[in-house]
Amino acid sequence: MAASLQSIGRLGAHMRTETRCAGSALVAVLFVTAYPTQGLAHPHVWITGNEQIQFNRQGEITGVTHAWVFDQMYSAFATQGLGKNGGIATKEELAPLAKTNVESLAEFEYFTFAKLAGTKVEFGAPIDYWLEERPDKLVALHFTLPLKTPVALHKFFTLQVYDPTYFVAFSLRDKDPIDLVNAPKGCSASVAGADPLNAQEAKKLSEAFFANLSPGDNFGMRMASRVIVACP
Repeated sequence: MAASLQSIGRLGAHMRTETRCAGSALVAVLFVTAYPTQGLAHPHVWITGNEQIQFNRQGEITGVTHAWVFDQMYSAFATQGLGKNGGIATKEELAPLAKTNVESLAEFEYFTFAKLAGTKVEFGAPIDYWLEERPDKLVALHFTLPLKTPVALHKFFTLQVYDPTYFVAFSLRDKDPIDLVNAPKGCSASVAGADPLNAQEAKKLSEAFFANLSPGDNFGMRMASRVIVACP
């Protein structure tokens, strides 16, 4: 890529200060650099996710594993110049980008917000992170967020994945959006809440609309689906 990851990070930090956008620094810069004519439209990046809720042998929730698939335009720019003879980029080629993405997301709590019986659940640093370019040429980011302290699921556990300012639009994939890994017998997951705006709906909202939102509006949360996990 023409710019180094370090310079991209510095430019991203400047852009966040100037535009008050809450997207990942790398995501923001890659998207705006690649598509300057769309730089004034919200959302800038579209992500479709699959979420895995991890359990230990004691039946406690230990973490959340994300698999986020980026939109076609971002994917094309992120893999520009990678892959032999126009082929699929390897995990090794994408490793520096994966590291920068994950490090950038720390500032935004990894867009991951969970509660147990209404009390916020704290996450630790991400592990097992990697990027892949799939056969359909879409890029997917995989990483696990371990809970700082495993929680016993005697009450509802809720999870939302969103960017509060809707700079990045998240949605859950249609088929099998939630997986419970090693969950005790009888546990179940359901999805409730609003669906994100689609591309046509988003175009109807001007940049001024988003610029006038206050931090307390939390527009992204209002657009986010809520995952509800319950065990007997």
